[in-house]
Amino acid sequence: MRYHHLRFDIWLCLLLSFLLGCGFGKILENILPKKYQEYVLKHQVEEGEIGGFAKEDTKRAESVEDLLKYETFTIVSPGIEYRNKGAGYYKGYYMYAVTLPSGEKVAAKIKNDSVKHSGDSIYSGDSILPVGKIVKENLEKEETFLNQIEYKEPLSRHDFYIDMVGNGGIVSEEDYVKTPVLMTQVLTVFATFPIFHALGAKIGIFPYFFAPKKKVQEEWK
Repeated sequence: MRYHHLRFDIWLCLLLSFLLGCGFGKILENILPKKYQEYVLKHQVEEGEIGGFAKEDTKRAESVEDLLKYETFTIVSPGIEYRNKGAGYYKGYYMYAVTLPSGEKVAAKIKNDSVKHSGDSIYSGDSILPVGKIVKENLEKEETFLNQIEYKEPLSRHDFYIDMVGNGGIVSEEDYVKTPVLMTQVLTVFATFPIFHALGAKIGIFPYFFAPKKKVQEEWK
């Protein structure tokens, strides 16, 4: 078995870039939690709006016909059945196969913290889903998504889905902080590694990856 070792100059530059990235990441970890509270406030949804809690007078859709008839609506689902009939990722959103009282099944993205539970727990009684609306979309363009969400039973319609999130789609604080911190660290390494190495080569402590034309000409004289 042959082992390949990175040169010392490469290891050193990677280490310096990594430490710098960690420093930038630590700064973001102190800033972003405060920004997250502002983000949450901007994405609050009022009762009765798309993604918000359903009101008493919000239309209860019981069939696909009702979905297409009402501008906005809610769906009443037994317990957490709406989360147990299949699900899949569609354009960055997690969507569930929701069974209507008629027995028909449709895809829906749901703001779970806007679901009302009428029983003693989420497993008993009815779940009143958030206010939603129809979004016309050809779901058959996303074959992977259909394979995921229909792994138990097929959907009744592929030409729309239900939006029960609206402007209230809120990522968790962990994801809100972790993703930009990680991206900053990675980009810092890629951006500063060649800079550190070029500086080291210029002052003569590292060999050049690509020697400047002027230096090459001097060596051939």
